Amino acid sequence: METRKVQVTGGSTYTVSLPKEWATENGVSAGSVVEFHDEEDLLLLSPRREDDRVEGTLDVSAMTEPHELKRAVMTMYVSGFDVIRLEAPRITAEQRRTVRDATQGLVGLEVIEETADHIVLQDLLDSSELSVHNAITRMRLVSLTMLADAVEALVEDDDDLAEDVIHRDEDVDRLWYMVSRVFRTVLRNPTAANEIGFPRETVFDYQSSARQLERIADHATKIANLALDVGEISGETAALLERLKDEATAVPEKAMDALLTDDSEEAVELANEARGEIRAVDDTAREVDTEIREFDPQSAQLLGLVVDSLSRTADYGGNIAESALQKAAPRP
Repeated sequence: METRKVQVTGGSTYTVSLPKEWATENGVSAGSVVEFHDEEDLLLLSPRREDDRVEGTLDVSAMTEPHELKRAVMTMYVSGFDVIRLEAPRITAEQRRTVRDATQGLVGLEVIEETADHIVLQDLLDSSELSVHNAITRMRLVSLTMLADAVEALVEDDDDLAEDVIHRDEDVDRLWYMVSRVFRTVLRNPTAANEIGFPRETVFDYQSSARQLERIADHATKIANLALDVGEISGETAALLERLKDEATAVPEKAMDALLTDDSEEAVELANEARGEIRAVDDTAREVDTEIREFDPQSAQLLGLVVDSLSRTADYGGNIAESALQKAAPRP
């Protein structure tokens, strides 16, 4: 860390010198224009760039497996690249299909150029058009609805509903990748935080909570897949599973209310209530475990996985509650 003494020039203008090494590395010299970004008691400085798009190039010639190429595209997108150039001596038809599939799962990313040896992807949305608040609100609605529908599909042996839940997981994944991209962009670029309208700490809390919602959606998908292998469930077992689902879902619901409220006192109250409700979920989970012991071994094992997924949902809600408490805590 370096320190500089503030000088007063002209009687009213405060000035401070820049470290020469930093200025040289960032191309700042006499006449250069720099930008100041005000974040409460912090003043961040960065060089002004004529074109602030972040470009990256990736050699995909060795990526013959579709999942490997798709993961690479998603990683560059989440990392914050605005323009992604994929190169190879010859890009195969399968690789082109994989890239197109990958772009369909990522908000704002489009193919803008395509030749025999390269594909150029570009994010056509700027950060000011992306609302992290709206994204996690949508993730909350979709993931928790998926969970409720997955349990309904299990209890009623509704394969069509189970398949629909499985397909909806893609919507949650798209939003999760977008939130992760915005989060990394905010870390790298102070201007992005101002454009988004939230402090970087808040974006971190939202990103952490979005991760928990994405995991809830994954468990809803898991239950939906299990529903395809289990017949209709009735009687006390069905009632207990419905009760467990309601109790487990209530934890992230209340935790999200705590996260999204602007009232710190209300946030603390709701977050603590959400955390306190996890014990009831654990008690009901034990009741269900006792009930399903009477089933045949295969069904008991599958339903045990369902109970585990619902219990984990409550735990993920507890994690969201922790983020809400951090967001509501006084700033140092």
